[in-house]
Amino acid sequence: MNLIEYIATYKEFLGYIAAGLSTTSFLPQVIKIWRSRSGGDISTIMYVMYIISLLLWLIYGVIIGSTPLILAEIFTLILASAILIMKFMWK
Repeated sequence: MNLIEYIATYKEFLGYIAAGLSTTSFLPQVIKIWRSRSGGDISTIMYVMYIISLLLWLIYGVIIGSTPLILAEIFTLILASAILIMKFMWK
């Protein structure tokens, strides 16, 4: 079995790993803002654009029926929204 066939065999597992890593990458930012009670350095437009893209990826994930994509987008949407909300709470 070559590398491409191996990856194709475990594509769902690969999706879960990618989803987990991309989602948890937001946790340090959430924790930092929560502890410092300051979100002033966070770019509002970047997070608004990112949240819109997450919503579009979520819709796409639902359309194609990709569980890893759906879960990743839901959890990342929650974390990115929390960052944006905390930014406005603690300006």
